[in-house]
Amino acid sequence: MKMDLGITGRRAIVCASSRGLGRACAQALAAAGCEVVINGRDEETLKATAAALTQATGAKVIPVRADVATPEGQAALLAACPEPDILVNNNAGPPLRDFRELTRHQIIDGVIANMVVAIELMQKVVDPMMRRRFGRIVNITSATVKLPQAGLDLSSGARGGLSIFVAGVARQVAGANVTINNMLPGAFATDRLQSTLAGAAKRKGISVDEAMAERIASVPAKRIGDPAEFGATCAFLCSAQAGYITGQNLVIDGGAFPGAF
Repeated sequence: MKMDLGITGRRAIVCASSRGLGRACAQALAAAGCEVVINGRDEETLKATAAALTQATGAKVIPVRADVATPEGQAALLAACPEPDILVNNNAGPPLRDFRELTRHQIIDGVIANMVVAIELMQKVVDPMMRRRFGRIVNITSATVKLPQAGLDLSSGARGGLSIFVAGVARQVAGANVTINNMLPGAFATDRLQSTLAGAAKRKGISVDEAMAERIASVPAKRIGDPAEFGATCAFLCSAQAGYITGQNLVIDGGAFPGAF
């Protein structure tokens, strides 16, 4: 029996959703009955994703080619969906790099991409959500916020800053049935993981398959995550039933983070 998430007819914006975890979230929301605006920077990939999601779910899927890090990109998303009920913030993280090599420009760009953009979009959508007394905001961050990884210090720092920011903001809007939560993914079968493994393999002088085997061995679940699992979790956090969950950081990593809290 399929669970009704109570969001049929709701409008959702999912950032950076032409592929990877963003796409999985967009597909799950579309399957739950939402009208979904998807976003990416590659026109061909974006259109192909929109067509595939519509075919798979029957939902209305609107592709918007835009860079969400820019004011113009954000304006384009909100022109396609002026008052979304659901916002999923997502953006690519900076590449693996030793912290000594980071320039000021790279640090600022990383903070903008992985903290500032999400805050700006939340500012733009939260008041209409509060007036309608329904809103769901999910920020896709990273498990490295809780389990830092060398070389991803900028990504972890910027996303960690967003997590602390959200902790306070979520409590300010919860009384209007607007929730804000963060999802912290570990290793999932995405292009991002493949590029990370390729880099690790090169540094260690091993094959990509060997690097993958090492990564799997480090996960108590003994496998890599399926993006569809991540998308389903996102859809639930956006559901009517999840209205009492807010200000939380949900780690989805197969048990790799070795803590109880």
